[in-house]
Amino acid sequence: MTDHGLGDIAALGRYLERHVEGFAGLQEVSKFGTGQSNPTWLLTARSGKYVLRAKPPGKLLKSAHQVDREYRVMSALAGSDVPVPRMYHLALDDEAENPLGRMFFVMDYLDGRIFWDPALPELEKPERGAIYDAMNQTLAALHNVDVNAVGLSDFGRPGNYFARQTDRWIKQYRASVMEPVPDMDRLIDWLLENMPPDDGVATLVHGDYRLDNMIFAPDGARVIALLDWELSTLGHPLADLAYQCMQWRLPHDAGMRGLGGLDRHALGLPDEGEYVAAYCRRRGIARIDNWNFYLAFSFFRLAAILQGVVRRAHDGNASNPERAREMARAIPVLARMAVDLTGGRA
Repeated sequence: MTDHGLGDIAALGRYLERHVEGFAGLQEVSKFGTGQSNPTWLLTARSGKYVLRAKPPGKLLKSAHQVDREYRVMSALAGSDVPVPRMYHLALDDEAENPLGRMFFVMDYLDGRIFWDPALPELEKPERGAIYDAMNQTLAALHNVDVNAVGLSDFGRPGNYFARQTDRWIKQYRASVMEPVPDMDRLIDWLLENMPPDDGVATLVHGDYRLDNMIFAPDGARVIALLDWELSTLGHPLADLAYQCMQWRLPHDAGMRGLGGLDRHALGLPDEGEYVAAYCRRRGIARIDNWNFYLAFSFFRLAAILQGVVRRAHDGNASNPERAREMARAIPVLARMAVDLTGGRA
């Protein structure tokens, strides 16, 4: 059996047979080539297919790669209107018999479609709008979850979500940055000076809500799983909405997979305003103030996340080093787009 970065595969198989109900006969392990934060593997066993998701090896930034949070939130959402895979087992860092020596969890493998290009070139025009509507519906369902009912009332801290998140990502960015990006410094100053007051709204937020973090049904526009919950917390729902709406503004080329520069009407895709309006209807929101702040914050946060990936690549811990190099080129582009949103080109 080939080792794909999981150490002693036979020992892993024995561990899973002890801890995962019904698991039997690990036969094959293959690493998914996509993804940057937490490396992920497909496990094929006599009992079926499973997915293993682990912390990366090496020295990690504080509060990053919290696969235990992913496991907890997806376990809590089982049976809700938010589609998630079935969770089987969480192995902790300090668990004596943990065969990997680092935290990981095992979940169900779901057979479906993942779309990597937001223009959806593999679909016909009428199907594209349905995919976006399904994403919109799932986002509204997520923000409508009763966190008390699903046991997640302590999943985040109280207080101004955007103030806390801005502070967090400033620290993460400064801990990772290797070369100055002047627009990032300008953006940090602007965000701190233009922080909106806390309106008291708090829901479960995904933190990385985008097309390629969803699995769609093989034969329709239905979302069957929302994945990659590492950044989830209790926070402001407009953070998720603005983060997804970055996709309308990012360029379609240069590896960013946005919708910028495309004729969305010709493709059958909603424009940003239509998408936001549909979300507001689903959640009973009359209007959104400070929209450019939420967008600028989203660009900053994404750039800070990418800087962390670039730093891990520099330190030899990236899951996909070539993709990390693409991200390094994207950081100043994201920062410039955010600065433009603030109305200044200092």
